[in-house]
Amino acid sequence: MGMIEKVMEEFRTRFGSEGDIRGYFAPGRVNLIGEHTDYNGGHVFPCALDMGHYAVARKRNDRKIRWFCTTFPDSGVQEADIGDLAPNDNGLWYDYQQGVLWAFEQNGYQIPYGYDMVMAGDMPAGAGLSASASIEMIAAIILKDLIEVPISQVDCARMGQYSENKYNGMNCGIMDQFASAMGKKDCAIFLDTATLKYDYVPLNLAHEKIVITNSNVKHSLAGSAYNDRRRDSENALEELQTVIDIKTLGDLDEKTFEDKKGVITDPVCRKRARHAVYENLRTIAAVDYLKNGDLKAFGKLMHDSHVSLRDDYEVSCKELDILSEEAWKIPGVIGSRMTGGGFGGCTVSIVENDAVEEFKKKISAVYGEKTGLKADFYIADASDGAGRIL
Repeated sequence: MGMIEKVMEEFRTRFGSEGDIRGYFAPGRVNLIGEHTDYNGGHVFPCALDMGHYAVARKRNDRKIRWFCTTFPDSGVQEADIGDLAPNDNGLWYDYQQGVLWAFEQNGYQIPYGYDMVMAGDMPAGAGLSASASIEMIAAIILKDLIEVPISQVDCARMGQYSENKYNGMNCGIMDQFASAMGKKDCAIFLDTATLKYDYVPLNLAHEKIVITNSNVKHSLAGSAYNDRRRDSENALEELQTVIDIKTLGDLDEKTFEDKKGVITDPVCRKRARHAVYENLRTIAAVDYLKNGDLKAFGKLMHDSHVSLRDDYEVSCKELDILSEEAWKIPGVIGSRMTGGGFGGCTVSIVENDAVEEFKKKISAVYGEKTGLKADFYIADASDGAGRIL
């Protein structure tokens, strides 16, 4: 029995089998390169994963919502009225769903009916693979399809970002929600976050695999560290805007930044800006390399990305550094870097097919020896974005 069938069975047990019951999937994402650039007006290059959240839902004839998640059975069935939802920063799974409903109404989308829902996930929470965005897009796609709210997939992503910013207190960019909503099988998304112009780039990896390595160090981004990085970047931008006409750090090329960076008075903010500028340029170059089949050059930029995230943006941690640095030593590893917000979570590596098992074996051994932790591995398959599947 597949995941969606199991969720359907749970739904019928809890809420009954009558009526129009529908099934949905919203993926997580992995970002190949372009980290902490999405809220700095730069480019990102994620792909949707074949891991995420499954949900089964049925429309109600009132404005109540009743939700159950098999991943957190102890929390029981959550019930609320759509009109009573209010922002909080509890970070509980259902807060990410409630935030989306709140965001829809805050932005003028009327939700005339609530729904009953059961949800289950097959991805690790707190691993930096955007479980929260997947949960948000489940809510958005149910509103779009089941409740028939007239909204595009791109605007579903906007609502997810708005809700996480305003309801959950996490000042994230739009990359995670966009990747979950707009993913395409066997492709990554080259997204300009300043304009939301995007291009699907085929992942023509005939002899390589994308391997995600989970450090099993849980990150907690809704706290101060992530929002501090965004504030540092905004402070740097404000000082740069006193001497140059730009809207975002993503507007800068290397020469202009180097010429003008002295106006940034705080050395920490200057480091944050340097990462945002150079990471954006790396991402643009990396996509060109991939299109031209130059994986070696792409891998070198993954390496440089990790170093910048470690040293300039300071969002890595000892465990992520070990995973990346040990990967760089292994023959057949084309590139490896931390992925996601940081402070824990995962690395992403491009590994030649013949080297995948050796990669897992060596990383497992060294990582366990150095940290006492177990690393988990997933082969990333790029999937379609959020939608109805049953």
